[in-house]
Amino acid sequence: MAKKIFPKEEVCVGCHLCEVYCVYAHSKYKKPTVKAYELIKLYNKHKDSKPTPRILVEEKSGEWTTFALQCRHCDDAPCTKACITGAMKKLEDGRVICDEEKCVGCWSCIMACPHGAVRRGENKKAASKCDLCLELGEPACVKNCPNEALVIKEV
Repeated sequence: MAKKIFPKEEVCVGCHLCEVYCVYAHSKYKKPTVKAYELIKLYNKHKDSKPTPRILVEEKSGEWTTFALQCRHCDDAPCTKACITGAMKKLEDGRVICDEEKCVGCWSCIMACPHGAVRRGENKKAASKCDLCLELGEPACVKNCPNEALVIKEV
């Protein structure tokens, strides 16, 4: 059985806190030191110069529909098949991860992902995607979503 994150778009309000906490979880700081609303203001103000979150809140224009988009850790994982160096691989526990040391930035994984969940990393030289924050015990996005719009389940 593998763990996967599922968005509940009916309760997502598009606050982007999942993105903010994801960036912090993958930075040297680990925990934000300011209040959530201040984090959102800072994050949006400097969005182009900050690290890339491994989760992305999608907003459909013209509608009030938002949901968090992150790696689905697919059973067949097309990104792993497209990877020319073996940097993108599926682990025995079901997670799909990217070994940034092996990644050469060919972006074939980005093109192969049917969900659009693989992106260029903050260094723009390696792919970046959700790794479920399993080293933290629980994904930062799930733990910190104020509306519980993200849930992690064994499937």
